[in-house]
Amino acid sequence: QVQLVESGGGLVQAGGSLRLSCAASGSIFSINNMGWYRQAPGKQRELVAVIVSRDSTNYADSVKGRFTISRDNAKNTVYLQMNSLKPEDTAVYYCNMGILPWGNYWGQGTQVTVFS
Repeated sequence: QVQLVESGGGLVQAGGSLRLSCAASGSIFSINNMGWYRQAPGKQRELVAVIVSRDSTNYADSVKGRFTISRDNAKNTVYLQMNSLKPEDTAVYYCNMGILPWGNYWGQGTQVTVFS
């Protein structure tokens, strides 16, 4: 059994910063891709950032230059540093991991609210 636990969401003023964390626990052989997605009210879930093995990263255009994804393989943890936050970044943020040998897993979601 594998579990992903997220932390770090909250309420922040526009221009501020937050750091999200997502730690995987359980019977894990290795983790391939790690990523963050978000879903705003009335919208579909969208990719924010992903980091795959060998530290290759990819970002949504809307967050490039403001968000940074990183991973700590020893801790089975992925981070999302979010700077220069905007009200349009308000959403529930979900982490996602491709965990071997089991498959794809999602975190429970953490709310990020940015007010102007």
